[in-house]
Amino acid sequence: MLEFENVSKSFWTGVQRKVILDQVSFRVELGKSLGILAPNGTGKSTLINMMAGLEKPDEGEIRRGCKISFPLGFMGGVVPRHTARENARYIARLYGLDPDYVEAFTRWMVDLKEYYDQPIATYSAGMKSRFTFALMLALDFDMYLIDEGMPSSTDVDFNKKAGEVLQERLSSTTVVIVSHQAKTLEKFATSAAVLMDGQFTMFDTLEEAQQLYDYQTQS
Repeated sequence: MLEFENVSKSFWTGVQRKVILDQVSFRVELGKSLGILAPNGTGKSTLINMMAGLEKPDEGEIRRGCKISFPLGFMGGVVPRHTARENARYIARLYGLDPDYVEAFTRWMVDLKEYYDQPIATYSAGMKSRFTFALMLALDFDMYLIDEGMPSSTDVDFNKKAGEVLQERLSSTTVVIVSHQAKTLEKFATSAAVLMDGQFTMFDTLEEAQQLYDYQTQS
């Protein structure tokens, strides 16, 4: 499980203090994927980073009782001067997995051909995004964190393979996905929440969450 207890988080923007979470408590159980609706600028990425342990709360406690992924697209731990092969094998060892498997999986998914053995610093933004997403799926997590859904890519083959693998993982893992669009959450969420103005409201269904979200964003 993943649990937030009385968690607060805010930033000073230079003009005012922006509140991301204000004494928020909630729990995500394994097997119950959560979709979070949040308008742009409300702190979606900050919330996901806190779940992963990349950012700390100002107050409160975050408990992680399972293996939680790094966020989709997160480049931390990936060394730009090293090749995709070198990064895949290194990170596999960090997580205690078979380097041959992680290399083969990411090679198959991203299909970078000769670029797989070139430094990641030479990649386009799309290539980097595809590689980090493939790396996340290759690793063994109980809960996957996704900010705004699938990576933006014009590579139809990659999108198809990544989507199929992610759907397969849903049968044995849990997904927490944050987006400003309800449509993005439909394929993944079994429960839903709304993040707005520092408040986090949980619902049993996406339809209920969308009703509150639409009311607050249109009013």
